[in-house]
Amino acid sequence: MTEERTPDRREDQKEFAEEEASLLKITLGPLIWAAHFVVCYGLVAVTCAKGWDIGAVRIGLGGLSALALAGVLWVGWAAWRQWGVTTTGDRVNRLGSAEDRHHFLGHAAFLLSIISLIGVVFVSLPLVLIGGCQ
Repeated sequence: MTEERTPDRREDQKEFAEEEASLLKITLGPLIWAAHFVVCYGLVAVTCAKGWDIGAVRIGLGGLSALALAGVLWVGWAAWRQWGVTTTGDRVNRLGSAEDRHHFLGHAAFLLSIISLIGVVFVSLPLVLIGGCQ
């Protein structure tokens, strides 16, 4: 017979903090992508409308794109570690335990980071391929 015990308050707070961080990881990759999108397209539109130097803006946005890629990669790496597929070998978490939910949130955050990485690259392509405002 297994003995069930009720978790104490500190264990509950620790588990809640971990899940809160997991939910933040899920939203952080797409949030970086969305902010990058708005800044890139907004700044290029204002630059073309005001007649500012597009070359300097492209260099600045290239640096911003590199920072966005680094941020999304960092979130993806943290989500990969949370998923724990390399340590557990379990790609699918079928049980409904708290640990499985924690791994699933890491898996979801990792996949969203991949999508966000692709989004940042595609938003950055016009900076490289298009010459200027016309």
